[in-house]
Amino acid sequence: MDKGILDYALNHKYTLAFAAGFATAVIGVMLLKSDAVKEITDKGLDTVMTAKNDIEETFQDVNDDAEDIIIDVNAKTKRIIDITDDE
Repeated sequence: MDKGILDYALNHKYTLAFAAGFATAVIGVMLLKSDAVKEITDKGLDTVMTAKNDIEETFQDVNDDAEDIIIDVNAKTKRIIDITDDE
C-alpha cells in the first residue's frame, strides 16, 4: 500500500468517516428502493398477515368453546340447585 494514501487517511479521518457514512446512506437508499427488497418485504408482510388471521381464528374458536363450557356449567349448576330446592 502506498504510504501517501495511508498518511492522507490518517490526516483526514473525519472527512473519510463522513464520506463513508454518506456512501452507506446512498447505498442503503438504493437497496431499499430495489425490487428485490420490495418483493421480500411483500412476502414477509403477507406471511405476517396470514399468521395474524390464523391466530385470530384460533383465539375466536377458543373463546367460543370457553363460552359454551361456561353455559354448560351454569346450566348444570342451575339443575343441581333446582333439584335440591324441590327436596
